[in-house]
Amino acid sequence: MVDIGGIVMLAESAAGGKPVAIQSVWDFVLKGGPMMIPIILCSLFALGVIVERIVSLRGGSVIPSGFLDGLHAIMRDPKQSRKAALAYCGESESPLGGILAAGIKRLNEPVAVLEKHVQDAGERSIAVLRKNLRVLTVVASVCPLMGLLGTIFGMIEAFQTVAASGEALGKTELLAEGIYQAMITTAAGLLVAIPVVIAYHYLSARIDSLVAEMDRMTLEFLEEHAYGPKSNGVESTNGNGVAAHDGENGRDEVDTSIRVPAIGVSDGLGAQAC
Repeated sequence: MVDIGGIVMLAESAAGGKPVAIQSVWDFVLKGGPMMIPIILCSLFALGVIVERIVSLRGGSVIPSGFLDGLHAIMRDPKQSRKAALAYCGESESPLGGILAAGIKRLNEPVAVLEKHVQDAGERSIAVLRKNLRVLTVVASVCPLMGLLGTIFGMIEAFQTVAASGEALGKTELLAEGIYQAMITTAAGLLVAIPVVIAYHYLSARIDSLVAEMDRMTLEFLEEHAYGPKSNGVESTNGNGVAAHDGENGRDEVDTSIRVPAIGVSDGLGAQAC
């Protein structure tokens, strides 16, 4: 927070040269005029979104510790059913669990279909991770404009006061006082917008990192349980959905040289970008 109490703005008043000073946050708000109200409301709203997203994007809530190892153990155990794996994913209540659950439900289907459902689940998870981030872009764009509008209103009022005063000639104090008070809203709008922009880019970078990690873990899961030769008779295809057959033993082989991102990191982020 900026210590507004340390900012002292002085102008000579028309009533005998008394200094006009801003020495507290409350004084700062009062002298900014009516436009300070929406700016303050936007700052509180943005603060709530930032705190909520920071809490929601904790690593353990998006990618639970040891989740993939536990799922591998269930899938490799012949005594465990696929329902047990789905229940395990559901209990995690995490975006990664939702993505892998979509893949588990389609393990017996062609890999092209499997990948499509996994990508769709990934895009939905990305949308959840980016929830309310657009609010921050709106606040960062609107607050400086509201500050500028407040400044324009203040300038109009200042010039109107000077024009209406019969003693305005040669007394620049009247104009200076109105101008510096009018500039307060512009400063307030920038004081809100700059931290919000920084927070937005921090949260976006955090989401990109989490999505990349979920993509890596999803590919690892699919390589072992859907693409590989140990996929328990599941039809295997290459990344383009074309099956490769072994002419000698009639067994499907997998060409792992081509593989699309498991959850569509690029497409998903592009679709959700603000």
